Amino acid sequence: MSAHKSPTCTLKTSDGMAIEGHSIDYIPQNERHAKLSSQGPFWFLGNFHFFTISIGFVGPSLGLSALWTALAGTLGIMLGTIFMAFHGSQGPEMGLPQMIQSRAQFGYRGVILALVATMFVFVGFNVVNISLIIDGLKHVFGFDPTLVATAVVLIGALLSVYGHDLMHKAFKWALLATLPLYTLVTIALMLGTGQSDAVAPASNLGFNWVAFATLFAIGASYNISYAPYVSDYSRYLPKNTSRPKLIAAVFLGASLSGGWMIGLGAWLSQQLQATDALVALNQVGSSVFPGLGNVLVLISVVGFLPIIALNTYSAMLTLLTGVDSIKKITPTPQARVVSIFAISVIVLTCVLSIKGDSVALLNTFLVVLLYFLVPWTAVNLVDYFFVRKGRYAIPHFFTPHGIYGAWQFRGIVAYLLGFAAMVPFFYIVDATANQEIFVGPLARLLNGVDIAWMVGLLVSGLVYYVLSRSIDLAYERRVIDAISESDIVSMSQTSTPSEP
Repeated sequence: MSAHKSPTCTLKTSDGMAIEGHSIDYIPQNERHAKLSSQGPFWFLGNFHFFTISIGFVGPSLGLSALWTALAGTLGIMLGTIFMAFHGSQGPEMGLPQMIQSRAQFGYRGVILALVATMFVFVGFNVVNISLIIDGLKHVFGFDPTLVATAVVLIGALLSVYGHDLMHKAFKWALLATLPLYTLVTIALMLGTGQSDAVAPASNLGFNWVAFATLFAIGASYNISYAPYVSDYSRYLPKNTSRPKLIAAVFLGASLSGGWMIGLGAWLSQQLQATDALVALNQVGSSVFPGLGNVLVLISVVGFLPIIALNTYSAMLTLLTGVDSIKKITPTPQARVVSIFAISVIVLTCVLSIKGDSVALLNTFLVVLLYFLVPWTAVNLVDYFFVRKGRYAIPHFFTPHGIYGAWQFRGIVAYLLGFAAMVPFFYIVDATANQEIFVGPLARLLNGVDIAWMVGLLVSGLVYYVLSRSIDLAYERRVIDAISESDIVSMSQTSTPSEP
């Protein structure tokens, strides 16, 4: 059996801070030190920031009122979080990063198809994230965009090098810092603080189905986009962690904060005509008492840095998985640092190259993001919950010669057919410029109501389920029953290829 050698020792720096020793290898039971109680707050912060507030701006920009924007966004967030939360339950079961597990559906090398889609997610999110940060800080403080972007990328890279434990701590600290301030902003807005006589609330906003469906799809894509992440941060939980409790913790954390922030953004957009989240927060904070606005903006940015690290860390795991799928590597700390450096350079280059309105970029990015992720999440969840029902031969993820093979036509065909079925329903527009980027013929017949993601879920999921009826599950179970945890650990930490 071929697999990897990953440094399992915990590295210590001179200040005693631990650097994570694992990356794409298996986490043994005796190293599963994470607690279920950390998952809810972790994913609450995942949406509790000004990026999510910016999603609330999209509704009013399409003519939707704050109330309808909040409703559409929240319903979408809740739907997307269902998929996200079910993916999270895979972490304790297998003790692996999410995309390694996808080798069961796509094959050892075939998983590269899914890896390309998810890498687009991780890098794309950070490009949009940092674009929002530099725009906001430039407007509020006049900070140089290049310096801000460089500093943000470096801090995110450093946190991701230290890895899992420090990132969980950083999320906790960020939540403690931002929760009181966003609560204060919400109460202030409810009391009418921050509104200026010079800027009247938008009065031409109401309801239309196209805008509502667009916001619903954006909300759904936003949290479906977390699906490739969740196992990366739940894989240190003990194997006997309650699946229903974990799913509930992830769902409540991510959906509550997501709905809150989208509603807050919609209200800021409607009442203050806001188009930049950090500028709007500065305005509201300064109205409460002088200087609070600047503090609010700075803490919002600092509290957002763990999110930059979140994307960088998962991108690193995805990149190492992709490289390993082509040519076997030993995921040493050096490989980890080199991959994080490469990802950071790509992100920084994209940020400094892209020009234009950040809200329009956000809208377009989230819609396209959903199209790429939906077929993968359908295939992965159908396999995990309805085909193999959580039972996998983990050592076979680490070799092209195992029971999952180098290429799995079932997952690849299901993904491609699902994506192809979505194309006629694509509705991609630049809302700010009122310009079509790509509108499929069936989307045009539906007057722009975006149901492409629903088509992708159904087609990919059903195709994979039908094709998977030919899998010899009885044989797989016999293989799995013969594997002990010591086999998994030794095989996932061995760099010498061998036949199973």
